[in-house]
Amino acid sequence: MKLVLFQIGSFKVYSYGLMIAIGIIVAGYLFLKSATKKGYNEDKLFNLLITAVISGILGGKLLFIIVEFKNIMKNPEILLDFGNGFVIYGAIILGVVGVYVYSKKNKWDTLDILDSVVPGVAIAQGFGRIGCFLAGCCYGRETTSHFGVIFPSDSLAPAGVNLIPTQIYSSIFDFLLGFFLLWYAKKAKAKGKVVAMYVIIYSIGRFLIEFLRNDPRGNVMMLSTSQFIAIFTLIIGICIYNKDKIKKERK
Repeated sequence: MKLVLFQIGSFKVYSYGLMIAIGIIVAGYLFLKSATKKGYNEDKLFNLLITAVISGILGGKLLFIIVEFKNIMKNPEILLDFGNGFVIYGAIILGVVGVYVYSKKNKWDTLDILDSVVPGVAIAQGFGRIGCFLAGCCYGRETTSHFGVIFPSDSLAPAGVNLIPTQIYSSIFDFLLGFFLLWYAKKAKAKGKVVAMYVIIYSIGRFLIEFLRNDPRGNVMMLSTSQFIAIFTLIIGICIYNKDKIKKERK
């Protein structure tokens, strides 16, 4: 658990940023490998990857600003704190928008592209949560369990308190989801099934694990912002999974 892994002069290598970078590299590799097998142009896929990463980063920052707008107005320095200022749902949503726009421009099937994207995204999230653990952000509630974790004083989490390691639980969940999707992608025949499974499973898992978290974050009534969003993403995932059935019923 170390916010800054090492420092060379004034240059600092942050644990969270490093894990995010590793996750993006792994996700990019898996995406390019999967999509090129389907016959898509590799150069265009690389451009799409850059578009999705930039869109995702902007989306994560934008949703954080929206959720924490009141707190940011009171204390603008919140945006400068490393480890703060990012909401994964915002990254996913705007990242998908970026993929959609680029796919439409190149006349690609968006769902087919997303089927190649999401296994790597889930695994990248797993690395990201390791970064959260090392930095101390996204921490859990206090616990008396032997599985609790006590963070040091230079962490973003409260120091000297036994906390539920929600970051590790989330990381394990994300890695398992990613490996499951890699397997499922070989079995699924209809386009959109893989991305649908990602959205459905992730929404449920995220909704549940939010009950264990205790870090400052936005809320909508009795739910955290992520739980509120998860309700809608779950519905969207179910609709995508059953899109062919829905089309037949409309006819």
